[in-house]
Amino acid sequence: MNGGLTRDAFGDWEARMASVWKIADTLTPQELVRTVDALCSERPADDACALFERASARDTAGIEDAAEPLYRAALASGTLDPYRYARASIQLGSTLRHLGRLDESEQLLLAQLRRCKAEGPGAALHDEVRAVLAFTWIAQGRTLEAAALALETLAPHLTRYSRSMAANARALQGSAVD
Repeated sequence: MNGGLTRDAFGDWEARMASVWKIADTLTPQELVRTVDALCSERPADDACALFERASARDTAGIEDAAEPLYRAALASGTLDPYRYARASIQLGSTLRHLGRLDESEQLLLAQLRRCKAEGPGAALHDEVRAVLAFTWIAQGRTLEAAALALETLAPHLTRYSRSMAANARALQGSAVD
């Protein structure tokens, strides 16, 4: 499993990586990248989880152009679990937005939304995909569609008026397309 590591060793690596992310805000961007890279060096060079973590560190450090190929490699591996796959898609979509590649960001995020729909209720990070897509639409100048998507995403989390808010958001989105 996972490059020859036992489940316990992989779990230990995962726990140590989680510990790094807990203190990420206390590290400089360079320290974060160095720390994550050092931990990832324990894994095979093509390990999807390590590629994802290395991409995340660069993304967090504001080095989006270096994060992009690592995200792509992790996604292309076909070995990420659904949760990490969703995270990598969301984070790459955001990275592409920061790099000014808005159409590519939108297409990637829409593809992830289709995966969420196929997975059904409770799909990993469904609302988060929609939130990042709303930011991409804002960057594209599609503010009304972005607001409608954000409101429709928020509606199920409201304690009252969920149904009417969702309906109003869908109507708003429909008027943005007309």
